[in-house]
Amino acid sequence: MDISPITDYLFVGAQPKARDADELQSLGIRLIISMRGSRKPPTALTQPPLRMVWLRSFDTPLTPIPVQRLLKGVQAALPVIAAGGKVLSHCAYGRHRSVVMAAAILIARGYSADAAMQLLKERRALADPKAWYVRLQITRFEKYWRKHHNR
Repeated sequence: MDISPITDYLFVGAQPKARDADELQSLGIRLIISMRGSRKPPTALTQPPLRMVWLRSFDTPLTPIPVQRLLKGVQAALPVIAAGGKVLSHCAYGRHRSVVMAAAILIARGYSADAAMQLLKERRALADPKAWYVRLQITRFEKYWRKHHNR
């Protein structure tokens, strides 16, 4: 399983396999946010106590992840975190889409976009939050969040 702990409540990684369900549960992960575009998540990853939110996204500069899709992930993650659960954001390799989603969660938890990107890069070497189109979506989400949540 290729996942990295970012904080005590947030993990980022490549798509887990069905056989990883028990290990994810043992880590305290209760919500999996899948940012995969076309591969349906394994059913084993949707069985309680795990819950899956599939936010179909594609990893190209021409198809940015809509802010509203990121907001949906944040709205699913915040109550899980508040209840003491952990969240895994994943995409194919844990480099771009999952990093954007994780940064959005961190921003909603009070990080600046720059601090979120730095933390993600420090904690997951494979993460590439500075790719121009990834950084653009992270900063767009930060502007939206600050405007609508008075932070």
